[in-house]
Parts: sequence; structure tokens; C-alpha cells
Amino acid sequence: MAKLAEGDRVEIVTRTVTEEDRSVHKFYEHMQGLTGIVSNYYNKDEVAVNIDLDCLTDVPKDVHKIATERVRERFNENVSEELKKLLEKDELNFTPHYVLLVREQDLKKI
Repeated sequence: MAKLAEGDRVEIVTRTVTEEDRSVHKFYEHMQGLTGIVSNYYNKDEVAVNIDLDCLTDVPKDVHKIATERVRERFNENVSEELKKLLEKDELNFTPHYVLLVREQDLKKI
């Protein structure tokens, strides 16, 4: 039985990154200590966590900022002016989620 469920508030544990982690691409140094909410529980090896943007360190924060700008530009290029008029200002200036897939063993409830 899963120890986590959708909606649980979690933190990614701090631990030594192993060679196995690197080979299966499941755990990296920059993930440690991040907090968020479980958005989907697929299985014990794939738990989607919607990360709190305010807990990101400088590099991931900058990457997310650049990605957000690109997504907004693409959206604005592909949406008609009629549709843009129907959207609220905050809908036009949306911020995408920052989601990581994490193994259940690397998460703790907070």
C-alpha cells in the first residue's frame, strides 16, 4: 500500500546521490530539500510532485523563468486576438507548474 497520496505535502529527502541514481535518472542533487504537493501517484517509482516555486535554487529558478517566458510567447503567437480578449490578465500571464517525478522512498510527508 502506498504511504503517500495525491494532495500530500512532501519534501524530497537529502541523501547521497548514488551511481544507480545517475544511471536510472531518478535522483539528482538539485532535487534535495525541495517541497511541494503530490499531484499524481503512479506507482512507488513514479510520484509526480508539483514543486513550490519559492523553494527553487537559483539555477532551476532561472531555467523555469526562461521556460515560462517561452511558453507564454508561443501561447501568444498561436492564440487569436478574439480569444485573448476573453481571457483575464492573470490567465494570459500564467505560470506553468514545476513538476518532478520522484521515487516514493525519496519523499517524506511534511
